[in-house]
Amino acid sequence: MADENTNEVVAPVEGAEAQTEGRGPGRGRGRGGDRNRGERGGRGRRDDRRGGNRDEEQGEELIEKLVHINRVSKTVKGGKRFGFAALVVVGDGKGRAGFGHGKAREVPEAISKATASAKKAMVRVPLKEGRTLHHDGLGHFGAGKVTVRSAPAGTGIIAGGPMRAVFESLGVADVVTKSNGTSNPYNMIRATFAALGEQASPKSVAQRRGKKVADLLRRGGASAEVAQADAEAIAE
Repeated sequence: MADENTNEVVAPVEGAEAQTEGRGPGRGRGRGGDRNRGERGGRGRRDDRRGGNRDEEQGEELIEKLVHINRVSKTVKGGKRFGFAALVVVGDGKGRAGFGHGKAREVPEAISKATASAKKAMVRVPLKEGRTLHHDGLGHFGAGKVTVRSAPAGTGIIAGGPMRAVFESLGVADVVTKSNGTSNPYNMIRATFAALGEQASPKSVAQRRGKKVADLLRRGGASAEVAQADAEAIAE
């Protein structure tokens, strides 16, 4: 019996066409369906396509900064139930950054939720020479008041913990900041992004006002040659 079963399995491989003609139409359609599905790729091809999109999304390297983790507890019948809230700042180091917060029963899950929320809320901030801000700014949220100022090369990031995470992820190398009113990291982060949202490059201001960048720079007392050179050096 074992030999007969072996022959039945091997025979279709040696004479596939003859066996297909001898068998019933149901079996032939089944084999044809499998063969056609293999040629189209079926689910495997669809999964590969999804995997390729996922790789493209992950191709962009982002800087993730964990700013704060808060543990909360709820007293229920039988004991306490703990939860965690995470505050995360995400940026690409090239002028884009965002923040988000997430809550979960475990720390890793809360951080992943906060990171996903931060990636969806990223904003672009124009940078001067790719290292500092174009001008000073003020930000206000709740009881928090934040002042940000542009700085010459070599100054570094003069900022507190939550604000430092924002500028490091944003790609700012030289900045001077001051925070007043609160030390709540949530309010400090929101006030910082409010100040960054008011940043505008000379190029965007010139386009909005219908003027040339050199004309705007000359209003600071610079000569025409210096203003023209500065205008050509501005990338944004």
